[in-house]
Amino acid sequence: MDSFHSFEQSGWQRAAARYGDAFGGLTSQTVPRLLAAANVSSGTRLLDVASGPGYVAAAAASVGASAIGVDFSSAMVRLAAARYPGIVFQEGDAEALAFPDESFDAVTLNFGVLHLARPDAALAEARRVLVPGGRCALTVWAKPEVSVGFGIVLRAIEAHGRMDVPLPEGPPFFRFSDPEEAARSLLAAGFVRPHVEQIPLAWHLESVDGLYDAFIEGAVRTAALLNAQTPEATAAIRRAIVENLGPYRRGTAFELPMAAVLSSAATPSR
Repeated sequence: MDSFHSFEQSGWQRAAARYGDAFGGLTSQTVPRLLAAANVSSGTRLLDVASGPGYVAAAAASVGASAIGVDFSSAMVRLAAARYPGIVFQEGDAEALAFPDESFDAVTLNFGVLHLARPDAALAEARRVLVPGGRCALTVWAKPEVSVGFGIVLRAIEAHGRMDVPLPEGPPFFRFSDPEEAARSLLAAGFVRPHVEQIPLAWHLESVDGLYDAFIEGAVRTAALLNAQTPEATAAIRRAIVENLGPYRRGTAFELPMAAVLSSAATPSR
């Protein structure tokens, strides 16, 4: 799993600058529901893990929470710190958090668990740093059948390219999209009363090339999958993506139905 960790970390060093343009308008839609699931309000001590551009920590701070963001990408940390200078962002490993036990009231991971080599270790660490009765909330993408953008891209690769390209082996990308698996994992990490729900999202794209470009420029695993295709396969994949965007045209732009799976749970109270 060390090779996967390095792969994801270096990928986010590359993608940090373009992530906001590619996915920011989409992933930020989950923030209010994520914070509500973690019971974040004025005075809450929040640790936002895999904090990326800082959207979650900034939203928490805006309601009076004391927020710290942690990310394994130094490029993401610099970006977030420059955008939100009043909030602490620092490099850190979600699987080995550099905080004492029972340091926080809430822990959030907005689409971050997808990029971890050992997500179960990250959940255990979230459990460790939470106070009794604290809450953890995380989001992931719903399966491609529901998240249309993923479905279009992955089907195009399956039809015109190769899925078995040599990439570092990591956890299944859609593991936590399964409500039963998400709840089981939270319970196994020591949480209680897990709750899992699906959140509808809408992905607004300005151009016919926007979907392909978003994954190439602002993703890691899917970008590596696309970049590993032959030139002939890449051309066919791009044509298929454009063709399948047709039903989602709205004037000169496109709007794709997407969805997130939001899982939350509490630590046992004393």
